[in-house]
Amino acid sequence: MTARFVWIRILALLSVLLGVNYIAWRWLDSVNWSAWWIAVPLVIAETYSLIDTFLFSATMWRARERPAPTSPPQGTADVLITTYNEPVDMVIATARAAKGIAYPHETWILDDGARPDMAAAARQLGVGYITRSADWAGKPRHAKAGNLNNALFQTEGEFLLILDADQVPDPLILHRTLGYFADDPEVALVQTPQWFVNVDDADPLGSQAPLFYGPIQQGKDGWNAAFFCGSNAVLRRDALMQLGIVGYVRSLEQSTVRTLKASESLLAHAARDRDADPAVRQQLRVLRSEVAQARARLDEGEPIADVTYRVQSAVDTASRELVRGDLSRVRADLASIGELPVQRDTELDAIVIDDAGLDALAARELSPLGAIDSVSGLLEALRVDRPDEAQPMQPMATISVTEDMATAMQLHSLGWKSVYHHEILAHGLAPEDLRTMLTQRLRWAQGTLQVMLRDNPLVKKGLSAGQRLMYFATMWSYLSGFTAIVYLAAPVIYLVFGVMPVTAWSVDFFARFLPYFVINQILFLVVAKGIKTWRGQQYALALFPVWIKACTSAFSNVVLKRPLGFAVTKKDGRDESGPPWREIWPQLTAIVVLATALVLGLSRLAVGTADGTGTLVNTVWVIYDLAVLSVIVQAALYRGPARPVREPEEAA
Repeated sequence: MTARFVWIRILALLSVLLGVNYIAWRWLDSVNWSAWWIAVPLVIAETYSLIDTFLFSATMWRARERPAPTSPPQGTADVLITTYNEPVDMVIATARAAKGIAYPHETWILDDGARPDMAAAARQLGVGYITRSADWAGKPRHAKAGNLNNALFQTEGEFLLILDADQVPDPLILHRTLGYFADDPEVALVQTPQWFVNVDDADPLGSQAPLFYGPIQQGKDGWNAAFFCGSNAVLRRDALMQLGIVGYVRSLEQSTVRTLKASESLLAHAARDRDADPAVRQQLRVLRSEVAQARARLDEGEPIADVTYRVQSAVDTASRELVRGDLSRVRADLASIGELPVQRDTELDAIVIDDAGLDALAARELSPLGAIDSVSGLLEALRVDRPDEAQPMQPMATISVTEDMATAMQLHSLGWKSVYHHEILAHGLAPEDLRTMLTQRLRWAQGTLQVMLRDNPLVKKGLSAGQRLMYFATMWSYLSGFTAIVYLAAPVIYLVFGVMPVTAWSVDFFARFLPYFVINQILFLVVAKGIKTWRGQQYALALFPVWIKACTSAFSNVVLKRPLGFAVTKKDGRDESGPPWREIWPQLTAIVVLATALVLGLSRLAVGTADGTGTLVNTVWVIYDLAVLSVIVQAALYRGPARPVREPEEAA
């Protein structure tokens, strides 16, 4: 361990200890309960920040600078270039560079846009071209994840290099990464940085993310939790196929259990029909017992197909026995049988039993035959021996609008390992205007929060404690929008109204807060090791409306089942419609309010109606907030450098 990492651990430990000391004092001794409406939100926000400090410190505790792999590159490889509506010449430039990769491989363009001109260009270049059919809404399902899943079944390489349409690879990218898979057969993923050629030194859109594609990924790598970022990564096909099989089986098991429970409910209700013949009611009780036994056999590990076949056979026998019954009641049941609460989730591509619909169906006065036919219909929906109806296997995770983190977490939960290779081996194109950047960041945040709500790493089986923390740390960061509101409002409330969220700006406050703050900043400086991190700190606060929108939309999608759109990042140049002032009105409003509060606060101090220490503290606070938010104005007015021209010989 180098001296630098020893210092990182010392500073990380001090940061957490000083933070706990400060926050404990805040909760126990300094909350101004007479102004609880701002005092309590502020101390909650500070507690959030302490948890953030702990998660960052844990990340850096085991930061790992990997040596190059010792084994030579080996195995067959496919290069998969995903595209939907990007310009043909951009995709072809990437494909030409991919074709020129020195290691033997096959190059494929995966075109979800199904464009004839793209197909023709691929044929002319001599690379593979794969497309797929659209769904009922006219768009291919599951976006990029679905595109990759489709290609997995049409290619054969042992390893897959995934590239976005704009990410031009280095000729040696496979030589530099494939050796990790030979070094360790449990490695499923090797991720390399994303770097952008159309970003100047000022980087007002914060595209390069050098802290993430560096210390943070290296920190996660130390916990075997470096994750897939969607592009510039090599994945092991066997690992993905295992993931698809396991996911398919688990989904089918869950659907089968719910279907058997639903069947028991239907049969139990029908057996209570006092008008039914005693022999019929006995038949229903026997059938219900068969369903209960089926659930027990399923728990014991009996194959799903065998379990459902036995139940279906019992249902068919019971149906034949009862068909001689009251045909008039059977006819009345036909409408109910045709409205079974069974459907396919269009987003997750899984059988869904609608509990509310099931309750309504179970409450209906169905005839015995109607109940049995309903059970038969539920079982029919689960059949896995019909290729046209079976749930397709999905190796790439489809539980969110971004496939990368979810897929990596699933791989880690199955025991696979990942590697972060800290070397720029592909050069891409970043968003060139604020509107496009906001769309991109919103999608990232929505996808991450969807994963947290659907498959929270803190309770996910198969992950180590470190992996749980590393995934949760990334998800936790997107909740900061709510704390940002408090951090912006608190100094304004003091400067304008003189309301203090703390009992006093005392020596106790400064003795606890300043060491915590200073050590935190030193930790960042040591971790960064010369990397510019100010831009990232600015956007962590300045994009608070995006983070809040992502939280609300992800919650609405996962919990309330409202659809969530997928927007492809614009890659065909900057938006020429002008600065997106409407999209950033919350930040602009905050800037105006902060500036006004600063003037009013200094005016109150001048006339002697404000405390000097409190005014000084909050003035510094407001100036910091204004400095942070200023980046959003810079970004709105930004017109980046001319996009580099990718000549064919240069790309090759």
